[in-house]
Amino acid sequence: MNDIPLSALFGALFVLILLSALFSGSETALMTLNRYRLRHLVDRGHIAATRADKLLKRPDRLIGLILLGNNFANILASSLTTIIALRLGGESAIAIGAGLLTFVILIFAEVAPKTLAALHPERLAFPAAIVYTPLLKICYPLVWIVNIIANGILKAAGITHDGESNNRLSPEELRAVVLETGAMIPQRHRKMLLSILDLEQSTVEDIMIPRNEVDGINLDDPLDEVVQQLQNAHYTRLPVYEGSIDNIIGTIHVRHAMHALIDGTLSIEIIKNICRAPYFIPQGAALNQQLLNFQRTKNRIGLVVDEYGDLLGLVTLEDLLEEIVGEFTTDPADTLPDVQPQEDGSFLVDGSANIKELVRNMNWELPTNGPKTLNGLIIEYLEDIPETGTSLLLAGYPLDIIQIKGNAVKTVRFYPQHRKKEITESS
Repeated sequence: MNDIPLSALFGALFVLILLSALFSGSETALMTLNRYRLRHLVDRGHIAATRADKLLKRPDRLIGLILLGNNFANILASSLTTIIALRLGGESAIAIGAGLLTFVILIFAEVAPKTLAALHPERLAFPAAIVYTPLLKICYPLVWIVNIIANGILKAAGITHDGESNNRLSPEELRAVVLETGAMIPQRHRKMLLSILDLEQSTVEDIMIPRNEVDGINLDDPLDEVVQQLQNAHYTRLPVYEGSIDNIIGTIHVRHAMHALIDGTLSIEIIKNICRAPYFIPQGAALNQQLLNFQRTKNRIGLVVDEYGDLLGLVTLEDLLEEIVGEFTTDPADTLPDVQPQEDGSFLVDGSANIKELVRNMNWELPTNGPKTLNGLIIEYLEDIPETGTSLLLAGYPLDIIQIKGNAVKTVRFYPQHRKKEITESS
């Protein structure tokens, strides 16, 4: 070593520090790669991305290779620093050389390259993958021995290798990814994606048309009344029943009935024959599963029943799709027919108005984890059926009961502009 000039030793030390920086930076770059973008690039045939993906499928081997190279470079650099210190200042200079080397490695071989790699992982990871692929084959025996020992220690500690577990996203994590896309995805598309994720948290009971609002054809009515009802129908498909809405025999497409009417052959028996068998849905069916069921059974309308088989309401494919894409109509009056704005800033709201629709369209902060309608929410809050003229504070909103019909709240005056937010003070 005494015959090697100091310039050559300093040059070798510089190369070793550079290698250490490359190993450190490439490790951070490879480990911080966006795995989903990486898979996208692999699908497009990106060569460097394909190599990086293969390396990351066995991270224990990749880390073993990188650490072997990094430690070799650092230890050899430490040895050269000791030799240089002895030749320049004797044994007293060894401590100074060790301190300087620690500072240089920390700044130039650790912090700086790893920060750069974290900011621009693909710029370092893809070139490094091209180098590491053949290097892993050359050093495989040594890497294999190191991994056998390391994995044995982990196994003894109860930790097993599972390459797929870290790549799975929960619905909450996927929601966070969508929210963080910012301007990369238009707001409307982002809202649709979030609505799809929310489908599994809602049931058909949340969006169904309640039983008392279901329009249907009663075959016990005179034929001329049935014909008039078919001609004035607001929907293309209607449930058909005999006597009571609980005795449903099927659903009819109004167009098919009109064909028979034009031909002059329409009768109660014809209506029964052209009816499609009723499709029943349990009230607890999740919306995401029901969407698949509609697609599988080729149905567009379903009758929601409870555990006793009693009819609760009706849900259509259109209702379900509106949960994803929003209301199809662009007329605000059609979007919220149950809400009528008043000159004083208040709103007249029908008691049957759906709570989720009010929250979504009016931005009112009402509880959505309880009753489905405003009437149900008021009755649950009061634990009684109120009288006309009753005033209350519901979720911070003042409201007046304007009309009671039967055993339900028919009309409510809502004062959102006078909302009183509840402030809780922690003791």
